[in-house]
Amino acid sequence: MSGNAPRLHAVNKITSRVPNEVEMTESLDDIWAIDVFNLAKMEKALSKGAFESIKKTIQTGDSLSEEVADEVATAMKDWALSKGVKFFSHIFYPMTNATAEKHDAFIVTDFDGGAISKFNGSLLIKGEPDGSSFPNGGIRVTNAARGYTAWDPSSPAYVMQTENGATLMIPCVFASWTGEALDKKIPLLRSNAAMNKSAQKVLSLMGESEIAPLNSSCGAEQEYFLVDAQFALARPDLLLAGRTLFGASPAKGQEFDDHYFGAIPSRVQVYMQDAEDQLYRLGIPAKTHHNEVAPGQFEIAPYFEAANVAADHQQLLMTVLQNTAKEHGFICLMHEKPFAGINGSGKHVNWSVGNSTQGNLLDPGNTPEENLNFLLFCGAVIRGVHKYGPLLRAVIASSSNDHRLGANEAPPAILSVYLGSQLEEIFDGIKAGELSPTDDGGVMDLGLSQIINFKRDSGDRNRTSPFAFTGNRFEFRAVGSSQSVSGPLIAMNTMLADSLDWIAEKLEAELNSGTDKTAAVIAVLKELMAEHGNAVFGGDGYSSEWHEMAVKERGLKNLPTTADALPYLQDAEIIKLFEDTGVLSSVELESRYEIYAEQYVLSIEVEAKLVINIAKTMIYPAAISYLSSLAKASSGMQALGVSLDSTTAKTVTEEANAMMVAVAELSEAMEKEGFASTDEHMQYCATTIRGLMDKVRAHADILECEVADNLWPLPKYQEMLFIK
Repeated sequence: MSGNAPRLHAVNKITSRVPNEVEMTESLDDIWAIDVFNLAKMEKALSKGAFESIKKTIQTGDSLSEEVADEVATAMKDWALSKGVKFFSHIFYPMTNATAEKHDAFIVTDFDGGAISKFNGSLLIKGEPDGSSFPNGGIRVTNAARGYTAWDPSSPAYVMQTENGATLMIPCVFASWTGEALDKKIPLLRSNAAMNKSAQKVLSLMGESEIAPLNSSCGAEQEYFLVDAQFALARPDLLLAGRTLFGASPAKGQEFDDHYFGAIPSRVQVYMQDAEDQLYRLGIPAKTHHNEVAPGQFEIAPYFEAANVAADHQQLLMTVLQNTAKEHGFICLMHEKPFAGINGSGKHVNWSVGNSTQGNLLDPGNTPEENLNFLLFCGAVIRGVHKYGPLLRAVIASSSNDHRLGANEAPPAILSVYLGSQLEEIFDGIKAGELSPTDDGGVMDLGLSQIINFKRDSGDRNRTSPFAFTGNRFEFRAVGSSQSVSGPLIAMNTMLADSLDWIAEKLEAELNSGTDKTAAVIAVLKELMAEHGNAVFGGDGYSSEWHEMAVKERGLKNLPTTADALPYLQDAEIIKLFEDTGVLSSVELESRYEIYAEQYVLSIEVEAKLVINIAKTMIYPAAISYLSSLAKASSGMQALGVSLDSTTAKTVTEEANAMMVAVAELSEAMEKEGFASTDEHMQYCATTIRGLMDKVRAHADILECEVADNLWPLPKYQEMLFIK
């Protein structure tokens, strides 16, 4: 049998596929949040007092009594049972970028052997998973393993429907018996509380009398690739590492710019509609979907939600996309760089802060130079990015995102802020001690009578910036597609809280000295920009000139790899930031460093093992088979008195031998032990191991272009990217 039989089988099966038939007879109004136990359903099911109590808890964070929790639990159970649910699960978010869940039946038995459904407040409020079985950085061990899940009322429970039944899912926090956070939800909630406390101080000093609780909001643009499952099954690297460790570039990639916003393939369109119907049932406001830049790449973007709910929904969205893809014969790849040579995938996190009384505090309005609250909050962000840039780089650090950051497709690993021309002009004026009116962008007149003129934005869009202002929010563009948005949100909320505290102290001193409010704001922001204005950059973030200027002239950090970035989680200034704001203790922060460092090392080691295995058991045998066939053909031709050119045979021989030498070097490098520190181990993986993996790949990719197509065992880029 040919070495590429699985590949040929995949191509034949895929080309005969037709899109799944998906019934879409229900309107959006009929299915919206139908599987969510939200406030609307609570109001119908609870007593008036209980409803008002849980509503206040959700909206303001007030505590909830056990009596109300009991009533909510009973109503939640009855609602779930009416939908055919037999099981419930506390769903939580350990430090894995994934979700965790343990399913329990509502059932208990009585003395007569009968069964009754039971679910009370105590079962709703608390669960008890094994804390030592999850990544915990040494906080929990096997002989001290107790952990707790605890209900988060601010994120609604929902029913997850599958072909095997339905389960009531209850969003929870996850903590150790000793009280440390073992998840990403606890510090996210703490960071929002810290930001609210600091923002309240600034707004009070600005003369605001009625100030509702502030919350951060998030809208995450999720990019992903779709590959037919038949191809993925023939690629061990895609199955186990989520990316192709081998693969020559096809003759055509994305150079024609014809995939971005192009017509969505019919099979993909059906998949998207199916996934979005499921998201709507779960109350996830999927707003936009389209083709992305690279072939086979797509995007889905939900509408803004409160950060805590948005983080939960983002995890659920990834689960729905991946599970639904299987039903349509796809594999949904969330890896940041599944294919070399074309764009990778990010998750642009759009972030703002606001409340019901002052509105969005990152909305400049029509006259930003007069919007003092906006200027203070925008200045706080500038200070935060400059002062805590290494932290922002650390929270997006992963072995997969390292492949994407800094390439001419994604923001660089240098953290800077893009404001747009109007705001940059305003803050330049503030540095000079003045606040002057600016142009607002004007009107777009295309000179066509049939096209209605429209307002032009006051600033351009800079896709090379990792942290860009985009009209009424900041867009953190450097976040990786596979990552939880909680880490970036925690960092942004916390740095904002710290900066607002700094502003409040300076502002209070200015006001107490008799300075009027406008002059006080200018004075505070002038000092802020003098210290932190180096973070503002409106040029080309991809250029080598910026990279040099950022480091040498502006003192910004360039942290290209996770091995460079993660150690900053141990920096004294960052430890103090989290401790002062009450978001993470030094123990909790150290545990995160240990977990993320271990995940980085393990990810690279898994990839290295795959490189060795695939090279030895798939690629080298294909090369030998091809040489054998060439030798046989050459002998036959010589018998006829015809000689064949031996260039190809020599190239294949040289590259196959060189590849196996590199494989041996990589195998030997993987044996190294006894590292002096975790940092040293990470750097070894980032440089030595990855360098040798690239060396093996370089020879293998040349072989792919030389070995006969009918012998090549791995599905090729042109097949995986263009056959849908």
